[in-house]
Amino acid sequence: MSKIFRTSIFVLVALSLVLAACGAPATEAPATEAATEAATEAATEAPTEAVVEDPMAMYAPDAVTGDVVTAGSSTVFPVSERMAELFQQEGFTGNVTVDSIGTGGGFERFCVAGESDIANASRAIKDSEAEACAAIGREPVEFRVGTDALAVVVSSSNEFVTDLTKEQLGKIYTGEFTTWDQVDASFPAEAIQIYSPGADSGTFDYFVEAVVAPLTLNADGKADTGLGEEAVLGLEGAQFSEDDNVLVQGVVGSEYAIGYFGYAYYVENADTLKALNIEGVEPNQEDVDNGTYPLARPLFIYSTAAIMQEKPQVAAFIYFYLTNLEDNIIDVGYFPAPAADLDAAMSAWETAVGK
Repeated sequence: MSKIFRTSIFVLVALSLVLAACGAPATEAPATEAATEAATEAATEAPTEAVVEDPMAMYAPDAVTGDVVTAGSSTVFPVSERMAELFQQEGFTGNVTVDSIGTGGGFERFCVAGESDIANASRAIKDSEAEACAAIGREPVEFRVGTDALAVVVSSSNEFVTDLTKEQLGKIYTGEFTTWDQVDASFPAEAIQIYSPGADSGTFDYFVEAVVAPLTLNADGKADTGLGEEAVLGLEGAQFSEDDNVLVQGVVGSEYAIGYFGYAYYVENADTLKALNIEGVEPNQEDVDNGTYPLARPLFIYSTAAIMQEKPQVAAFIYFYLTNLEDNIIDVGYFPAPAADLDAAMSAWETAVGK
């Protein structure tokens, strides 16, 4: 075999090996293309929408536990009691305590003893009460929850009185009028039996300020609530109670009795009581909304940002309370707060919890 022939064979063998090595990837291309297509299809089929979590889910009744302690106004009590029942029906497994001890008593427990999470109030917090809260490191946050029309009532058996002026009512509760014929000569000459919430009640405070104080003037000729309180509390034979149900029973028991309390208690006992018009105006939704009923007042609950942040169950309860007022406030026997005030209450809640 010639040298040239051997060299040619060597070249051909080498060339065939090179071509074989270069051709291997070509046989694997289809698999690579299939994998690419599968990856593309998987990417195409992947969900395009991200799951959005409800930022308020953490405040759902069934998402929190622990205790919620509320105390205060007997007037706000029916609203808070309803909300507590609904909160538990919606899945809250903790305890909600609602104590009816009067607005003043509620602020004392909240601002002095520091024992409650929420104070129920039928008037705005006083400066002295806010100062007491500050002394124990509490900064009250106010939530407007409704409007109450104070109902002045007599027994349904009373057939002689349907309307009183604020002045007549004030003279009854300062002791200037002691018999019904002094109020109006056509009324019977029978002693007026007086019933009133006690001095710890926000209803008492409001009544004194709105009805009695204008008749109890100080040395400067200005309405004096202190003198007004003394006049009412000094009435001989008057009956006082922080429990509105006690007042209801007292008034129902005599056609010559008179009393006052939150509208809800009148509604609850409308079959045995008669609500009087004041200055010729009936206590109803329309007259409260248009501002003509002279004995309408705001209702509140109070807590603090610190309490709501430390106790998510309190924040959840207040959120539930505010968002369910529209469906329950009228049914309970009160009137809705103005929309702007309800919006402000929700904004206050959002600020308090850091939303």
